[in-house]
Amino acid sequence: MFSYFLALGIISTIQMADALQSRSIEKSFESIEQQEGINARVRRSIGRQDCGRLDPFLMLDEMMGLGGNSGFPDHPHRGFETVTYVLKGCLTHEDFKGNKGVLNEGDLQWMTAGKGILHSEMPCGDGQARGLQLWVNLPAKYKMCDPRYQELKSKDIPKVEKDGVMVAVIAGKAMGIESKVYTTTPIYYLDFKLQPGASHFQEIGKTWNAFIYILDGKGLFGNVGGSKECSAHYTLLFNQKGDGIRFENNGSEVLHFVLVAGQPIGESVAQAGPFVMNTNDELRQAMLDFRMCTNGFEDANGWKSENGKALIAKLAK
Repeated sequence: MFSYFLALGIISTIQMADALQSRSIEKSFESIEQQEGINARVRRSIGRQDCGRLDPFLMLDEMMGLGGNSGFPDHPHRGFETVTYVLKGCLTHEDFKGNKGVLNEGDLQWMTAGKGILHSEMPCGDGQARGLQLWVNLPAKYKMCDPRYQELKSKDIPKVEKDGVMVAVIAGKAMGIESKVYTTTPIYYLDFKLQPGASHFQEIGKTWNAFIYILDGKGLFGNVGGSKECSAHYTLLFNQKGDGIRFENNGSEVLHFVLVAGQPIGESVAQAGPFVMNTNDELRQAMLDFRMCTNGFEDANGWKSENGKALIAKLAK
């Protein structure tokens, strides 16, 4: 009956938004700086000791202050995807298949490691870089697929702005636009910027897990009258009771955050650092394959990235 009156225009979209119920924050915590790679600093959102995986997501890092003497030299992955999104500066990338390139501000790389990738990620020159890297699990049937990349320049990432709310749709859909990225599991990865006083309600799947990581500013999250104020570098985990998430910028600066949500895979996870499988036997095999340069890691034998060698040589001086 509700949809019938909505179709007739009797119920406005504003009234419909008011009728939607926002999920509530189940847990919130600040992400503290820690060192990763070589001289690199990150703030880890999910994927830490006091907040593990959030199916289908394994980890989210905010990479900060990456300069000429820091980076992430040669390292492997198997069984999941890494999603690198550059917020400031630029990053270079190389892998053992000969793929290489540069990600500039606003660019995206969605890398499906599948059965195996060995690669490096470094800031360009001596400039300071800032970005996000999200790890997304793969279902068992895709863990040993061939590696592949989806790369989008900033201009090719769908964006829309309305009533003080701007969103870049990295994956999924929001505010009437949809991402060009293919995901094996239904996922929303949305980069929101809200001007002071602006608010929005983002619908998400009823059974999906969801979290927000705040990059800059502060805001209110949850239903009007029951919302919670949170600020930069906080991670917000939401329950599944609601149609989506409401947020509002109650500060004087731009509120900038990412909303990440996805349908759980519901499979067992066996993880050791950059190897993510379903069983311990598979995990041991993954580590053996990498060590022996077999079963997807053949090209790792003797390979070293140019940007990784350059950093090590620079630090040795």
